[in-house]
Parts: sequence; structure tokens; C-alpha cells
Amino acid sequence: MRRSGNEDAAAAAMIADIERLVSCESPSEDLAAVARSAEAVAEVGGRLLGAEGERVEVAGRTHVRWRFGGEPRVLLLGHHDTVWPVGSLRTHPFEVRDGLLRGPGCFDMKAGLAMAFHALATLDDLDGVTLLVTGDEELGSPFSRELIEDEARGCAAALVLEAAGPGGALKTARKGVSRYEVLVRGRAAHAGLEPERGVNASVELARQVVVVAGLGDPGLGTTVTPTRLEAGTTVNTVPGRGRFEVDARVWQAAEQARVHAAMLGLRPALEGAELEIIGGPNRPPLPAAASADLFERARRLATDLGLGPLASVAVGGASDGNFTAGLGTPTLDGLGAVGGGAHADDEHVVVAELPGRTRLLAALLAELLAARGCPPGRTGSRPPVLADQLPDRTGCEHDRRD
Repeated sequence: MRRSGNEDAAAAAMIADIERLVSCESPSEDLAAVARSAEAVAEVGGRLLGAEGERVEVAGRTHVRWRFGGEPRVLLLGHHDTVWPVGSLRTHPFEVRDGLLRGPGCFDMKAGLAMAFHALATLDDLDGVTLLVTGDEELGSPFSRELIEDEARGCAAALVLEAAGPGGALKTARKGVSRYEVLVRGRAAHAGLEPERGVNASVELARQVVVVAGLGDPGLGTTVTPTRLEAGTTVNTVPGRGRFEVDARVWQAAEQARVHAAMLGLRPALEGAELEIIGGPNRPPLPAAASADLFERARRLATDLGLGPLASVAVGGASDGNFTAGLGTPTLDGLGAVGGGAHADDEHVVVAELPGRTRLLAALLAELLAARGCPPGRTGSRPPVLADQLPDRTGCEHDRRD
């Protein structure tokens, strides 16, 4: 790995690239904006990596991919879409002040993309690296999931450039997510003249909401939350239709299956009402076991680099790392920017942390790539074998300090 040079100069160059990415607004639902953002990503990445990024369009959404060398070994994963609508720069302009970098989507997660480009640019050999930057993560990755999973298969590790946790902690576990829509069909009637002829969808919704809210298990960390709800047409009409949405979060795959079965098992409470349940699991859990080896590597490297102790955290939010871990690919998340305020008015990145965290990412990549002569060891859904887990008969030599 080449020397990183002056960290002030490195930080200034990285900030300029973050500004380029943040200044190209990219709300997930705006396909034209996402396409423009993909071009900005390809421009910054192409300049730093010396290679043209491949534009991959799925259902009108543009993703950008770099593949280096032959056999894939390490997948770097990020996204360039944000939750911020076009025009947000007018009220939340890009700026660097008092050691903080601000701007829509800077923390989640355009700074992480710049960090990935700059980390890769310090490596002498990128053989075995795939970098995938998707454009629909904030929607739940409905169109890029297959692409993500295809790239992760056969890799020995997936490194996710989502923002770091509190205090810069790496994210070593994430809850799985399921999403549902409960549709109620009742029967409309005049609320004053003949309400008895109706089947009140609002009453049915109310009863189902209570049932669904009771599906959580606080002891296991399972939350099942009814969210958006709507019913009825006018104030003097018995509602004939209604709907509500549900967000479920679980630490365990078994809990995700239990909640799913319970949701599909909902039955009407009112005679004449009908229910339709749409949806299901969106992302599997990212268990701590999927990141344990990679975190220990990162923790040791952080100490070696003089970056201080590295913490880990389990979080309720999901990322595309849930998909890679669900395949059995060892996955470490939260390797992006240190800061806070994701999706909020105070979204920010701590500038002083950018150079050191980028060096950590580069060192972790270099260590993983140094073992690429050994096969990843994936078969079916079994977890891939990291280099220092391989038996001595492979003929490979590995650093076993961790």
C-alpha cells in the first residue's frame, strides 16, 4: 500500500469530491436525478480509480459498478440515492464550518463513497475488488437486490460504506426488516340513513391495528409497528375501504418467519369484511456472527494505525449489508463517515475523522486482498471462509495475529 501523504491535503481533496457528489441531488424516486448522480459518481470514481465505471440500469434506476481483475474477493457496497428532494441545497447548502461538513446526503452516504474511492486509490493492486454503488437503497433496494446478491456470491467479504454508528462505531449487527400493507374491504353505506347496511372498514382497521401491534416481542427485540393508516371517503359515509402499513424489525430469522406467518394469518373481525395482506420480509437480519472476524481485523488495524480503540454497535436500521450477510458472506458495515443527523436537518460529517477512517478502510482492503490466492470457500448458503480460517493444507500463509 502506498503512503497516504499529507493528511490535510488528502482531506481537502476528499472534501472537494464529497462536495461534487452532494451537489448533485439524488432523491430515490426521481429517476432523472438519480441518473445525473450516477454520472457524478462515475466521474469522481473514474478519475481516482483510472477506470470507467459501468452504468447498470434496472427499472430505470442507474447504478455504477467497477470490477477489477478476475476472481471477485471483496465487495465494497454503497448507494448514491438520498431521501432529500431536489432543491434541498437551497435550504441545506454544502458547507464546511467548525470542523463539520454539511449538506443533504453527506453523512448518508456520499462521504462514504468518496472514502471508498480514495481508499482504493491508495492500493497498488485492486485485483479481486468489486465496487457497487446503487441508486435505490433508501427505497429498500427493490430493484438492486438481485444485483447486490449476484456481486456478493463467491466473495470472501463485503464491506459496506454506510455511515458509522455513534462515536464512530462499526455496525456489526442489524435488524432484519419486513414491510406489509393490510387492505380492508368493507361495504359503504349512508352514515345517517342506514349505517346498519354498511361494513365499517375503519372499525375493522382499528381492530386489526391492535392485533398487529401485539405481534412484537420486547424480550427478543422484535418490533411490529403499524404506521400509515387511511380509510373512508366522506364524513357521512360508512367507510367501505381502508388500509394501513406495518414496519417489522427483528434480530433473528426465526422471529421474522413468525411475524410473517402471523401477518398472513390475520382474519377479519367483522362479519362481511375482507382482508388482503401484501408484502413480507424485505431484508434478513445481519447477525453479529457475520461480522465478527472482519470487526476483529478492523479493530486490530485501527490500533496499528494509531486510530485509537474501535467500538462496535448493533442497530435497528437495515442496509444492503443485510442482503450480503443473508447469503452467508461475511459483512462489516458502518465503514463510512463519522458524524450524525442522517435524514435530518443537522446531517453532518466530522472532517477530522475522514483521513484516518479512509486509511483504516484501505488497510482492511489490503489485508483481505493479500489472501486472494486462497479460495473463498463458499458452497451454497454456507458462509465463505476468510483467509486466516483456512486449514494449513491449502498451502497459503496467513497472518494469524487476530
